[in-house]
Amino acid sequence: MKITSIETFALDDDVALTRVRTDDGAEGIGATSPYMARNTVRMLHDVVAPAFLGRDPWDLEALVSEFVRHHYKFYGSGLYRALCGVDTAVWDLLGHASGQPVYRLLGGRLRERIPVYGSSMSRTITPEAEAERMAELAATHGFRCFKLRVGVPMGADAEPWPGRSERIIAHVREVLGPDIGLHADANGGYSVARAIRIGRLLEDHDYLHFEEPCPFPQLENSAKVAAALDIAVAGGEQDNSLEQFHRMIGIGAVDIVQPDVGYIGGVTRARRVALMAEAAGFPCTPHCANRSLLTVFTLHLAAAMPSISQFQEWSIEDTGWTDRLYEPVPQVRDGEVALGTEPGWGVRIDPSVFARAEHRASR
Repeated sequence: MKITSIETFALDDDVALTRVRTDDGAEGIGATSPYMARNTVRMLHDVVAPAFLGRDPWDLEALVSEFVRHHYKFYGSGLYRALCGVDTAVWDLLGHASGQPVYRLLGGRLRERIPVYGSSMSRTITPEAEAERMAELAATHGFRCFKLRVGVPMGADAEPWPGRSERIIAHVREVLGPDIGLHADANGGYSVARAIRIGRLLEDHDYLHFEEPCPFPQLENSAKVAAALDIAVAGGEQDNSLEQFHRMIGIGAVDIVQPDVGYIGGVTRARRVALMAEAAGFPCTPHCANRSLLTVFTLHLAAAMPSISQFQEWSIEDTGWTDRLYEPVPQVRDGEVALGTEPGWGVRIDPSVFARAEHRASR
């Protein structure tokens, strides 16, 4: 079995699907990381595809390692966002070739139902409106945990408006009550001192984790915050180096490890981070900020990996660009998502996607 073609189907700057085919007629569907998709497609065909064409897809782990070593001068987000497109399509191909869902290829189904937290992406929403929609989702879909946004991304202690973080932390807890779990995400918005003050406020209101309190490259600053607080500090979504994950675990920069399947280069490398976390005794909660195919990839990883044991991220935002991509779309029931037993990713791409996409192929 040899890979004979790698295709992309770019819908816009948000979405590019991928398809890998082999000489015996097998095929698999994946996707590059969302956002800046057209730039990512060019990187995929110019740099990634040549490393996989003509190779045996069953050698995926070795091929990914070889690719990363070969392109050591080009480490960075763009490279790994493109690698994700090939990696995820090959996993689907192997699932169909073996008649197994991907989670079985990753080690087997450890959990049948995956608990998820409702993740807000909004910093413009008022505390009152945020609490209202979270309460409604808890009632209608059974969410038992939510995450809200504080500060301004990479914002050097800025706020969308004065006092918003303090107000939303307290108000959402007051409305939702003590039985709903809550997280807060600063997206690297704070200095050490400000992060510690916000973290102590989160502790006072019984929040469960504090995500990216300091800018993500500043591991030492995150470690200072983690050492000062009792609340778990989470991070890692922006990182794409396995060595960086090893460092953040080693120096205690985080208590929860958060690789993003799209940003780190696919399921193969995200799985390695989950294994790294397991060996260190850390929980792993992959970042997954939208309901594109990235959600499906992450759910399969969560179904199989022992360290991915906590509530997993589930966006509560309406994003039109993720609509009508694939079916069946996973559904949240009683705060959990279940995966089926169909081979590969277990989803079918809407035929209209291929018809309206910008197509490119490497053979």
